[in-house]
Amino acid sequence: MQAVEERRYGLRRKVSMSFDEANNRVRQTLKDQGFGVLTEIDVKSTLEQKLGVQGEPYLILGACNPNLAHQALSEDPEVGLLLPCNVVVRQAGADVLVEALDPAAAMGIVGNEAIEGVAGEARERLQKALAAL
Repeated sequence: MQAVEERRYGLRRKVSMSFDEANNRVRQTLKDQGFGVLTEIDVKSTLEQKLGVQGEPYLILGACNPNLAHQALSEDPEVGLLLPCNVVVRQAGADVLVEALDPAAAMGIVGNEAIEGVAGEARERLQKALAAL
């Protein structure tokens, strides 16, 4: 089993399953951690339609934990510019990678300790979601 890898501004986990299975599992593990998927961008399809470029499966999921989002927005409504948490499911050759933007890294630019606390909790929940894959 692969561990969750901490990157400069994100979290990454390589999984041993098909792309479709990973997509389904990611949605479930996010749900288990209180996140819902509000948006989905099919990058592969968009690039094919708009540019005629072929690529591997690549989804960007906009995940939101309503309680954490409410706490952050109550502290600073401008924080909405940094929401939702992006989670990527992508095929990389023979591998499937699941990556999540580190909320602590993103929210660190705000410079507000209360928001940094909320971001830390979001980060912990995303780590647990990726670890559960």
